[in-house]
Amino acid sequence: MNDTLTSSARSAEGARATPTPPRPVLPVAVLALLVAVVCAVAAALALWSLHQMLGDPSAWVVALLAALAATALLPLVPAVRAFGHARTRARLMAEKQMAAARHEAATGREHAHTAMGYALAVLICAGLIWFATANDGAITETFLRWEFLKASFADVLAAFVINVEVAVGAQLLVLVVGLLVAVMRLLPGRAGRPLRWLAIAYVDTFRAIPSIIVLYLVGFGLKLAEVPVFRDLSPIWLAILALTLTYSAYVAEVYRAGIESIHPSQWAASRSLGLSYGMTLRTVIVPQAVRRIVPPLLNDFIGLQKDTALIGVMGVTDAFTQSRLTASNVFNLTPVIVVAVLFVIITIPQARFVDRLLTKEQSRTGRSS
Repeated sequence: MNDTLTSSARSAEGARATPTPPRPVLPVAVLALLVAVVCAVAAALALWSLHQMLGDPSAWVVALLAALAATALLPLVPAVRAFGHARTRARLMAEKQMAAARHEAATGREHAHTAMGYALAVLICAGLIWFATANDGAITETFLRWEFLKASFADVLAAFVINVEVAVGAQLLVLVVGLLVAVMRLLPGRAGRPLRWLAIAYVDTFRAIPSIIVLYLVGFGLKLAEVPVFRDLSPIWLAILALTLTYSAYVAEVYRAGIESIHPSQWAASRSLGLSYGMTLRTVIVPQAVRRIVPPLLNDFIGLQKDTALIGVMGVTDAFTQSRLTASNVFNLTPVIVVAVLFVIITIPQARFVDRLLTKEQSRTGRSS
């Protein structure tokens, strides 16, 4: 009986000691090579279409197109290397070196996947070039006329300053109003119930109404009704007010989520030290919550910044309105592209800053846990 158990244990140990055969590399290498070749051909055709659209391009443009064509061939390099690893894998398997064969197989599959990833990126870029050159370059003629870009840039940039002013003014007010609404919604007890209901009604209402409708109603309604104080405000201040009403509802929910994410022990410890509800919020809870909500808060501010393009419905000559006026004069949409580029220029750094804050917060949370 003991001999039987011993032999079974040795058999099981021998089975565990024998490495499993590695997965084949050749099929995925062949697929990677095919994908790389097809994408390179597509890129070459797209670049040739671009060359034909340009007519008689200068020497440096031709050199640039040739460099792009050479870049489209780069995915072939890891695809070919995958074949080398496939051969090495087969040789090692014949020599019964399973561990080394598995390493070569994993490396070969990684090269094949890399080739397919870069090849698909090349294909996407080729598709964009083809789209830009389709219909004899109609897209480029409609959206990217250099002479119209130069002629409209100064006027659009001057009007874009208004968008920035409205965005900054609204953001400052939203920080305050959103926090007040969030605190109202979190008031405890029966005494705070009416204020909680009002805060909920405000948030639900202004999150449901599109921003352009709020801008239109505030921009024209308060003037028509001759509401004291508001009837004397300039259209820019009315635009700031309208965007504050809309985005305070969003930011209030961000504040509320941050406050509610603080562990209840923080409340209990603060109240046990004799701090009032207001002092606990101001000195303990809100500072911790604000640190957590900075990334989603900045995301809302990016949305607010983009919505400043809607203030033209109030009669404000912002960048988008100015670009439309210019575009209607030249019968071309290049001035509108200028506005889009300006928004991209000021938005992308903020987006990357948000990503950096998220990464920093995740690393800090990981260390603390």
